Amino acid sequence: MTDLRFDGRVAVVTGAGGGLGRAYALLLASRGAGVVVNDIGTTADGASAADAVVEEIRRAGGTAVADRNSVSTAEGGEALVGTALETLGRVDIVVNNAGIVRDKVFHKLTREMLDAVLDVHLRGAFFVTQPAWRAMREQGYGRVVFTSSSSGILGNFGQSNYGAAKMGLVGLTRVLAAEGERNGIRVNAIAPSARTSMTADVLDGTAGDLDPAHVAPVVGWLAHEDVPVTGEVFTAGAGRVARFFVGMTQGYTNPRLTLEDVAAHVAEIRDETGYTVPAGPADELTHILAAAQRAAAAAEPAT
Repeated sequence: MTDLRFDGRVAVVTGAGGGLGRAYALLLASRGAGVVVNDIGTTADGASAADAVVEEIRRAGGTAVADRNSVSTAEGGEALVGTALETLGRVDIVVNNAGIVRDKVFHKLTREMLDAVLDVHLRGAFFVTQPAWRAMREQGYGRVVFTSSSSGILGNFGQSNYGAAKMGLVGLTRVLAAEGERNGIRVNAIAPSARTSMTADVLDGTAGDLDPAHVAPVVGWLAHEDVPVTGEVFTAGAGRVARFFVGMTQGYTNPRLTLEDVAAHVAEIRDETGYTVPAGPADELTHILAAAQRAAAAAEPAT
């Protein structure tokens, strides 16, 4: 198989000063991309984390520039994309990776904890992607990778703020995939499992090689010009890759549906046999109306 490369492409990677973002930036740069390494953090000795990764990339012969704007504001997102356009001339790839956690059981969650997580994960993804999106539409090409999580898709105790933000990114992925198709923009999401400073407490004691480097190839594939899919979510960790998706059961249909009908047919409503994966709201509505028509026809008296 021919190596998948990114020569001539420019990638923006947020939260790239360490962990997963660093792994993504190193891989993209090693395959020829110019990379904007965004991070507001510092290393153990107090130096800029973004600068440290840029230096690592340059020592290996790659092209990279550092950016220390916060993704949590619209101004920061605009400035970050401006760094790519002004220093590297374009933006082809956005990997929204920046993240924080403020875990707390729901009844003790504060407004500050909610806002902090939404600002970085959900609003931050909007703030960075929108200015990049405008540039991508003009050039007729783009790749966007959002970072979701199993905590949002499946739910996880004590992470209501984080889970809500991460599932919100699934919705954003689906909508932008639909909007970007006509302009050559493909949008997908990753739900990674890796041991980083942010996940250290959660994964402490977990067996298995959860090196961020095992997730990077999946992000690289989603960021590549040859990626054939859009609007999809992939789980990746320890060398395993799989797809998350939203399915719909065959359900139960009754044109004269009552509350008691719903209660009496819960097992049928929840039965996953023969589930479908609707492509979007219109496809779901087609399934709903088709089932209603079949039910109505079955209810008509024989002649």
